[in-house]
Amino acid sequence: MAKKALIALLFALFVLPFGYLLTLSFAGTWRYPAALPTEWTGQHWTQLAGGGNWANSALLSLLLASLVAFLSTATGFLTAKVLSAHSKRHWWTILAYLPFAFSPVIYAHCLKFFFHYFALSGAFQGVLIAQFFLCYPFAFLFFIHHFDPAMQAMEDLTYTLGGKPKDAFWKVLIPMSKLALLICFFQTFLISWFEYGLSSVIGLGQVRTLTIAVYQYIGESNQYVAALASCLIALPPLLLLWFNQRFVFRQSTV
Repeated sequence: MAKKALIALLFALFVLPFGYLLTLSFAGTWRYPAALPTEWTGQHWTQLAGGGNWANSALLSLLLASLVAFLSTATGFLTAKVLSAHSKRHWWTILAYLPFAFSPVIYAHCLKFFFHYFALSGAFQGVLIAQFFLCYPFAFLFFIHHFDPAMQAMEDLTYTLGGKPKDAFWKVLIPMSKLALLICFFQTFLISWFEYGLSSVIGLGQVRTLTIAVYQYIGESNQYVAALASCLIALPPLLLLWFNQRFVFRQSTV
């Protein structure tokens, strides 16, 4: 009985909020104290299928998060490999924590002058670089402990058997790190996908990501469209969670 009650509580905590957003996105009119919408409509979703500003925001966020995740994961992996054996590794790790020492909005204002100077403010590439500044240190911190003595021993073994550096990298390190690379990509993708502070300050409202769009709709008191945009924001994390449980978790337990 206690187990069933716990499952019901978890259902209420994690599933019902998504159900509420989905119901609100199909509502035409929903006012308190009605338990359900008094009017239903699929107009908001129909507009999504036909394009529109918020559909473009979803595609923009998808492109931005994918690029940031790929670049951050690749550079973080390479940097961690090089610095893992560095004598000042500890200090490099401390430096990587600095972007997370204060909020993204304050961090963005610290960078704002440089983005203005190089004409990157209000541009897609500016937001891309700004988010990279946040995700790259995360990827580095993720991988710095991945290159442990066991990984170094496998790389040395490759050289002992006559392998070249490219053989050690592509045939040993990459296959052994496949799961870690995938997890880091997912994590940095989600950081970029939900990021608001840097995108707002550096993008100047002209780079309209889905997160920016949600705040704009909330500010306009358009709760129904905001609910739809929130559903779109929640979709990639849910898909990644399913993929993680379906494939990544199973591989890690084999």
